[in-house]
Amino acid sequence: MFTLKQTPLYPVYAPLGGKTIDFGGWELPVQFAGIQSEHEAVRQRAGLFDVSHMGEFRVTGPGAESFLQRVTTNDVSRLEANQAQYSLLCYPNGGVVDDLLVYKMADDQFMLVVNASNIDKDFDWLKQHAGEGVKLENVSDETALLALQGPRAEAILAQLTDAPIGQLRGFRFLPDVDVGGVTALVSRTGYTGEDGFELYVRADDAVRLWNTLLEAGRDEGLVPVGLGARDTLRFEARLPLYGQELSADISPLEAGLGMFVKLDKGDFIGRDALAEQKAQGVPRKLVGIEMIDRGIPRSHYPIFAEDGRRIGEVTTGTQSPTFKRNVGLALIESAYAGVDTVLSVDVRGKLLKAKVVPTPFYRRPKLS
Repeated sequence: MFTLKQTPLYPVYAPLGGKTIDFGGWELPVQFAGIQSEHEAVRQRAGLFDVSHMGEFRVTGPGAESFLQRVTTNDVSRLEANQAQYSLLCYPNGGVVDDLLVYKMADDQFMLVVNASNIDKDFDWLKQHAGEGVKLENVSDETALLALQGPRAEAILAQLTDAPIGQLRGFRFLPDVDVGGVTALVSRTGYTGEDGFELYVRADDAVRLWNTLLEAGRDEGLVPVGLGARDTLRFEARLPLYGQELSADISPLEAGLGMFVKLDKGDFIGRDALAEQKAQGVPRKLVGIEMIDRGIPRSHYPIFAEDGRRIGEVTTGTQSPTFKRNVGLALIESAYAGVDTVLSVDVRGKLLKAKVVPTPFYRRPKLS
């Protein structure tokens, strides 16, 4: 019998009303109080996420940086210590093995954060390509990850640490921070479109830190948030999800992630295919769509041009909790990717009108 994996925070779900689902082999909460209210809490106040199912790898040794240059699309040489970058692992044909974060701890020490469903695949891929002077360690099981997101996140975290988190810029991190008596690596990346922090801690410290954060954030409106709102939040901000906006069959350029593909940095796996794709023009593009007719576009719903020819499919779609509009992300032939192009979406056997719209659907308001 197949047993679902559980994070170190599994014991806190039920007392908080968490409703769990099978998410890539993990038993994780889809919601606590409700997707809509949790989504609104993160946009307006703050939310706390258990993302301990994500994978963490240590990459160390004198060959660590050159190895990561060879297997990732971004330019690792631009990283300073205590800085992170978004990047991708690609196959030779330009398809995506996974998207990930690269944290530079020191000149010969890095941490990679990968998607939960790809942990084993990614680690095997990296081992295949690691040479002399590179040590790989999968530390996923001993690491827990909490994400504190929303406009009140900084105020909440500041109650629990003397570290200068207010000075922490985006995609920077502080190692060995005391947060309410727990030692954490604190970074500022985010997957919601809001400001916020990630706290990497020992698995044994996860429950203590979770409870400490919820208590500190009570007066700020902090709530626990499940996978449902995590998905709607990242979707509104046009942040990709592996398996939907990215896959072995979808390149970073098709997904609109060209800024994370540094073709001029030197050779890396997939470079030739991506360079050719850029030179010739991508055959497909990821675009935003908004329904004109009543209906919600869902993942894998086919999309047709006005002449009736199938030109792509929806990758993610829902009714936006923030704007109450039926919108989606769709991978379609590039010729139809212009804003205001009218398309048809097959919604349960009915062809319903939609149009291409600009993305992201949501941008965080600038502080005045």
